[in-house]
Amino acid sequence: MTVEDASNLLGQAVRLHQQGRLEQAQALYRRVLDLDPRQFDALHLLGVIERQRGHPGRAVELIEEALRVDPQQARAHCNLGAALQDLGRTDAALANYEAALRLDPGYALAWDNRGNTLRRLGRLADALDSYERALGIAPALADAWCHRAIALHDLGRHADAVASAEQALAMRPAYAEAFVALGHALQALDRHADSVDAYDSALALAPQADTWCARGAALKKSGDLAAALHSYERALAVRPDYALAEHYRANTLRGLGQRDAAVASYRRALDLGADADEIRFSLAALGEAEQPDAAPADYVKHLFDQYAGRFDRHLVDVLGYRTPALLDALLRPHLAALPLDAALDLGCGTGLCATFLRPLARHVTGVDLSQRMLDKAAELDLYDDLACADIADWLAERPASCDLAVAADVLVYLGDLAPLFARVRRALRPGGLFALSCEALGEDDRGFALQPSNRFAHALDYVRRTAQAAGFEVLATAHAVLREDHGRGIAGHLVLLRAA
Repeated sequence: MTVEDASNLLGQAVRLHQQGRLEQAQALYRRVLDLDPRQFDALHLLGVIERQRGHPGRAVELIEEALRVDPQQARAHCNLGAALQDLGRTDAALANYEAALRLDPGYALAWDNRGNTLRRLGRLADALDSYERALGIAPALADAWCHRAIALHDLGRHADAVASAEQALAMRPAYAEAFVALGHALQALDRHADSVDAYDSALALAPQADTWCARGAALKKSGDLAAALHSYERALAVRPDYALAEHYRANTLRGLGQRDAAVASYRRALDLGADADEIRFSLAALGEAEQPDAAPADYVKHLFDQYAGRFDRHLVDVLGYRTPALLDALLRPHLAALPLDAALDLGCGTGLCATFLRPLARHVTGVDLSQRMLDKAAELDLYDDLACADIADWLAERPASCDLAVAADVLVYLGDLAPLFARVRRALRPGGLFALSCEALGEDDRGFALQPSNRFAHALDYVRRTAQAAGFEVLATAHAVLREDHGRGIAGHLVLLRAA
């Protein structure tokens, strides 16, 4: 065959490829390479087909071979980046997208793909910039609008994420990924019915297990546990080894009062590879595993990252939470000259204690595991410093420089209080005060216990003894209802300690 014959074969192959007839196109690309083993387009496009057919390793080999023939081809660098991303070689993928953009700065798809890789690397602000560059070049690029929505959601800008997902759907109405992105953003805004509608639209187009699981989460947050359970079971029907869906199914069964079924589901989730610490913690709360000394840090962080957007409204308006006001009332009779130099809000969350702490101290620091909670706290502009850290780890490096520490609704995630009390004592100057709340364990108990609510309760005598062992004097205690839970008051202890 002649060069002209090879060119004709290549043209036929490209047309078949464009029609989605991958097997026939692949055969013709190979015939071209039999005639000319260094034919760039045949190597490159054969690599593209290998990726389309689920063979990214072979795709990388072929596209790299093509780029050895002609390294100045931006589209080949972009396709190589996509195949490398499929293989989890994220840094190499990013390097190839950036090579594509050096060759062609107006290549919108490469900007979009670069954004996806940056997002996977956790570089959300850079990813957002990359999507916006793509849209500056191609304003109708639905993929970039969708991926921008995902980044905005991850950045906590949920209303903006909704608008971006809606733009993607305006460009491409039958776009399952954009409906999922819309559902996630609406769920974060507590628009649960709307988020379920978005997930339903996605499922009509692509019945993915992840989407069923997200739908279940929205329904559970809305209080419809039976429907949530159905969604998790649909997720597991699509993907029987889906550990997260089994874990959430177990949580929902537990919420429905189906204890034995929940225990079995937790154990299956554990077998499937769900987070072992979280599963064992839940089983311990049901009396089916050894009681831990504290809740897993990742469990607490995830819980409050998810809760951040609705925390204040739900805690105060729904649960009748009033611990900050109760601690303020307990504390004030024992304060001398004001303002104090420095106060610590341990487990500060969104800053519900900040309004009473701010007038008491010249410098107020909040510490919390959840960055999303801290982002909400920062909006109050009442803290001088905010630190995202485990409070015990953070206190370990703190000198004796504080006059007041507060821990409101924090000890419910700790059983053994001795390590925390010792570190708070070291952080306080002599005479410094520590005000805390904890849920109450019955009078006959002498320690702490993990409750079915996944929260620890403590006996008052245990709190006193542990505080005294750490070098505190007990100044005052009070018994109070701290919040409501399903219409039932949750009894607790308020305790004020002074560093000896």
